[in-house]
Amino acid sequence: MSNPSLLILPGDGIGPEVMAQVTRVIDWFGAKRDLPFDVETDLVGGAAYDKHGTPLHDDTMARALEVDAVLLGAVGGPKYDELDFSLKPERGLLRLRKEMDLFSNLRPAQCFDALADFSSLKKEVVAGLDIMIVRELTSGVYFGEPRGIFEEGNERVGINTQRYTESEIERVARSAFELAMRRDKRLCSMEKANVMESGVLWREVVTRVAADYPEVELSHMYADNGAMQLVRAPKQFDVIVTDNLFGDVLSDCAAMLTGSLGMLPSASLGAPMANGRPKALYEPVHGSAPDITGQGKANPIACILSFAMALRYSFDQGDEAARLEAAIESVLAGGARTADLMGPEGGTPMSTTEMGDAILAALDASL
Repeated sequence: MSNPSLLILPGDGIGPEVMAQVTRVIDWFGAKRDLPFDVETDLVGGAAYDKHGTPLHDDTMARALEVDAVLLGAVGGPKYDELDFSLKPERGLLRLRKEMDLFSNLRPAQCFDALADFSSLKKEVVAGLDIMIVRELTSGVYFGEPRGIFEEGNERVGINTQRYTESEIERVARSAFELAMRRDKRLCSMEKANVMESGVLWREVVTRVAADYPEVELSHMYADNGAMQLVRAPKQFDVIVTDNLFGDVLSDCAAMLTGSLGMLPSASLGAPMANGRPKALYEPVHGSAPDITGQGKANPIACILSFAMALRYSFDQGDEAARLEAAIESVLAGGARTADLMGPEGGTPMSTTEMGDAILAALDASL
């Protein structure tokens, strides 16, 4: 039986720095847990443009469609700001999402107890927070036609079209229901059925799919109220499913409940491949952070947690994912901090590599 395969795309900025720590963790699981991976590394974003003149080479795209999962660091940087839109680093990421048909974006918002004071909300509101937002990623207002800026009379008008088919709604709904079955069996669907026909269809389809998951408690909420409730009482939610636009807004809102964008991973999942595993891309939520690139200040935890999501959702290694997450929690509880996690009391922050060292030591201690 062959080893599971991973394509690593470190990308730009701090991407290579944080991905280097992920590679150490991957090697640890191979050596200490008899869980080896066949790992390849390639270029994406600005790094790919520098070498190939395109943000994603066709050969890299082809390989991404073949492997069991893709791990991506970050893309972009001011060096590429003047490039044509079609050549910008972000187009490489968007091409991966589109051609892999990654329609289900999983954005966890988990507040580690040691970091509860970092949230702008009261500690008791966010302590123990663990919710998952499932965002439809390949349709909706970001892709609908017609779109553009047009002349209308004596002025210009900007048009974007919110468009969803039943099948697009159904497949992301099923993804969310399946996820809810693995968690607390509660799912809240958010849309704007009170003012948008696409929201009416969304609610109808999600309700229909719910009949296939009688164990899951389904609720519906208007997305604007959902944003308010996330700030008022976020722990009332377990899994939230919503469309592309609302998912973009709500997941960023939920992310900041935890206090640090540098701590948050994500997964983008598609249809099952021949081996039954979903096509999948895992990446941290944070950007390429060009202002600290090469300084050893980057927090690798979001990228390492993205690998934990890969263990859970691509490789059915939930226990090992929990082991890695527990190691990170213990390191934070022990006071380990990179620069982005330093509180007002100050102190000397750990480097990117030192945080990797601490996580590996915690993994050793878990054996």
